[in-house]
Amino acid sequence: MAELRAQIDALDGALLALLAERQAHVDRAAVLKRSEGISAAAPGRVAEVLARVRARADAAGLDPGIAEAMWRVMIEGFIAREEQVLGKDGTDA
Repeated sequence: MAELRAQIDALDGALLALLAERQAHVDRAAVLKRSEGISAAAPGRVAEVLARVRARADAAGLDPGIAEAMWRVMIEGFIAREEQVLGKDGTDA
């Protein structure tokens, strides 16, 4: 059990590094969105991302419902972060 837990902890570290990288890209996107008048939420983009996540999760052997739930939480957090820069105005692009 200890070895399995160590492997899970290592994966958690890798996931955190990837999420930090994703956050850096989201922060850059907020700057670009502001110049292009795009809203932080951009519901059309969120729908595209979630559909792609479900398909990729299924192909990878991950329960698509679990993947979607995780991405929804992540997306909501990143939208809130972008709204600190952009506010809630803008177009859906």
